[in-house]
Amino acid sequence: MIRSARPADAPAVVALRALVYPYLVRGVESTRQMIAEPPPGEEWTAFVAEVGGQVAGWVSAYRNGRTSEADFGEISLLHVHPQYRGQGVGFALLGEALGHLRPLGIRRVRTWVLTESLPFARRHGFTPSRELRYSALDLRATPPLPDAPDGVRLLPLAGLDPRRLHTAYVAASSDEPGDTPSDALGYENWRYEVWDNLGLDREASVAVEVDGALVAFSLVKRDDDRMWSDMTATLPAYRGRGLARLAKLAALHRAHAGGINCAYTSNDESNAPMLAINERLGYRPVATQWSCLRQLN
Repeated sequence: MIRSARPADAPAVVALRALVYPYLVRGVESTRQMIAEPPPGEEWTAFVAEVGGQVAGWVSAYRNGRTSEADFGEISLLHVHPQYRGQGVGFALLGEALGHLRPLGIRRVRTWVLTESLPFARRHGFTPSRELRYSALDLRATPPLPDAPDGVRLLPLAGLDPRRLHTAYVAASSDEPGDTPSDALGYENWRYEVWDNLGLDREASVAVEVDGALVAFSLVKRDDDRMWSDMTATLPAYRGRGLARLAKLAALHRAHAGGINCAYTSNDESNAPMLAINERLGYRPVATQWSCLRQLN
């Protein structure tokens, strides 16, 4: 049975995600929040597949609110329990997602697909576009944190004015590599997605000030003893000074001191500077996904 997701599904959805995508970090409470109070203005919805009363599959679909490209939609992380693959569950979930997007006027849609699932994506009209690398780090092996250079301050997000961080976030992410520009994330949606996310660890997350200006940051989303590096970035004018590495390293140390043992992150394979930073920090690849695109009639 395919039905709309309910907040009470959150524990089962998180357990399924941990089985299929063990390197993705989103806790039960933040998942419940997402289902109960979807992002504003994105027409977000989600569906689950039930088999024998158990959640065996999940998919979400929504209008992308980060980009200026008109009518760009997302089908996010369609996944099916390994026991029930090959039985039409994924096909049924995909059909529900596409059926939600079409009446919204979505003209182009993106989804993310494991390498072994590319044949399924191609059969359903999706074309692979960009490669995404997922990496993991044992925080017990984190390199030591150097002293900050003169004029540079490392600040936890706790106590920071969120509008300052939003301004830096938008400026630093505007040239992020992707299938469509990330240039239209308004404050309300950013508050929902980042600042008010129940998984955000504001004590571990770090912002960097240079002569009083907020110019870099590294965000930590936490679930128990695991973390996700949600975004590490530097304003274009301040790149090449090691500030992104400094911010991320400081965040990793703060996270480990707070009881987190394993960190995960993802990067577009074309993002050579961030990949180099992560490799120097000790991250090792654990999985590959592909963005896949399809035109909707």
